[in-house]
This record gives sequence, structure tokens and C-alpha cells, in this order.
Amino acid sequence: MRRTGLFFSVVLLIVAGISFAQQPKEKPKDSQAAEPASGPIPAEEAAKKNPVKPTAEGLSEARKLYGYHCAMCHGKDGDGRGDLGVDMKLELRDWRDANSISKYTDGELFYIITNGRGKMVGGEGDRTKAEVRWNLVNLVHSFAKKSAEEPAKP
Repeated sequence: MRRTGLFFSVVLLIVAGISFAQQPKEKPKDSQAAEPASGPIPAEEAAKKNPVKPTAEGLSEARKLYGYHCAMCHGKDGDGRGDLGVDMKLELRDWRDANSISKYTDGELFYIITNGRGKMVGGEGDRTKAEVRWNLVNLVHSFAKKSAEEPAKP
């Protein structure tokens, strides 16, 4: 009889622990990437200038992060055709097209990378330093530069 009571007590504690662990955790109110951004980008954010000059090291670091967090939707080379993006039927911009990227200021790109946009869950704001996010802005710009340098195919 005691064993049965002990068994049920242990099961009850386990179930209570699992229920508690599955409750959604509140995000801090000061978190930069609490929810994906929607609506217009604030003017003061859009006006920001990129303080980080593109370097081989910076682009390499950004490329690695992009491969882990961005390429699944935005494509390995920024074409907007990553496996997950295609599966989700997302219509993402082709960052290799200079006209597509020219519509955004560095500040707007930084804001989107930091906060997310639309279905882009969160962003890099709570995971990476500002310098790394500015390097991601440089990387996005490099996609368009690479395609402009490619010779036209006959």
C-alpha cells in the first residue's frame, strides 16, 4: 500500500514538473527581438549608417552566421529560395538583384536583421553583437555585388 502511494506521489511530481516546464516563459520587456517587427520601420532606425566597413574577416564571420540562421529561408547565396522558405511558400527578395537591395537603407536592413520581419521569427538582436549584425548588412550588400560582377550568359 505504501509503495502505491509513493509511486503515485512520484508520478504526480513528474507530471507537475513537466507542466511547469512547458509553460511559456515571459520575454524581458527590454529585449530587442521580442516579436517579429511589422509595420513601418521607425525613421530614426532607417537613418542609421553602417559604422562597420566590410572586411574579409567580418564577411567571413557573417557568412558563417548567415549559413546557420538565414540561408534556410533566404538561400545560400541570397536568392530567396532556401529550402524552408520554399516549403513555407514565402516570397522572399532575391538579394542578388541590386534593384531589390537598393530599396533598403543600411539602417532598415540592420533593423530587420535585429528584430525580424513578417514571418521571420525574431531576429539576431538578442543573439549577436551589433558589429556582427552590421557585418550581416555588409554580406547582404555583397550578394548584389557578386551578381553584378558575373558575366552575362549567352
